[in-house]
Amino acid sequence: MGQLEVGFTVYSWQVGLVLAWLLLIGSVSEGARRSGFGPEITRKIVHIGAGHVILLAWWFMLPAWMGVAASVVFAGVALVSYRVPILPGINSVGRRSWGTFFYAVSIGGVMAWCWPQGYPYFGVIGILIMCWGDGLAALVGQRWGRHPYELWGEKKSYEGSLTMAIVSTLIVLIVLGSLQGLSGSLLLVALGVAIAATALEAVSKYGIDNLTVPIGTTTVSLILSSLLG
Repeated sequence: MGQLEVGFTVYSWQVGLVLAWLLLIGSVSEGARRSGFGPEITRKIVHIGAGHVILLAWWFMLPAWMGVAASVVFAGVALVSYRVPILPGINSVGRRSWGTFFYAVSIGGVMAWCWPQGYPYFGVIGILIMCWGDGLAALVGQRWGRHPYELWGEKKSYEGSLTMAIVSTLIVLIVLGSLQGLSGSLLLVALGVAIAATALEAVSKYGIDNLTVPIGTTTVSLILSSLLG
């Protein structure tokens, strides 16, 4: 029996729960699409919801190779979906974007990096900032953004960027605070990560923020925690 068969035998119910969660998120998104919600809303349901598999992978201590394998599969599906409309609720956003592909790559990437090193929580921070920070920033910017700005042809709003900063700060405080308690140094780490996340989200194009934000914030949180912790 190979590693793949052994892995899925040992972690069968955990993998089943992960798949059930993804099915639930996909069903909610598709239901919203059929109910008349716009493509940006249905996409953000998946964008925010699907990334929580990183929490399940952390809590269940799923091996890194499983995350990498799943990342390869979903990245391949994303590439096919740009040619064949198999993910209409995710890719129909009316703009050129490789965001779905980078989304899948980023999850596999942080698991391949952080899991073997023994600090999965830093990878969790990066993915949750991508999910919640980037997702809510876009929604807030579109709904309440009254002060726009533009960088490298990308239109943003100060309201959306502020949302990104606030959400990023809270995620760092919640994840690392649950492990080590709240402190002044942790607040500095959170603020530093928030600045990095907001800058990366503002300057990224074509959906690459789904890669630069999680990798960048994982890196910054690790470095600042080492320096200030």
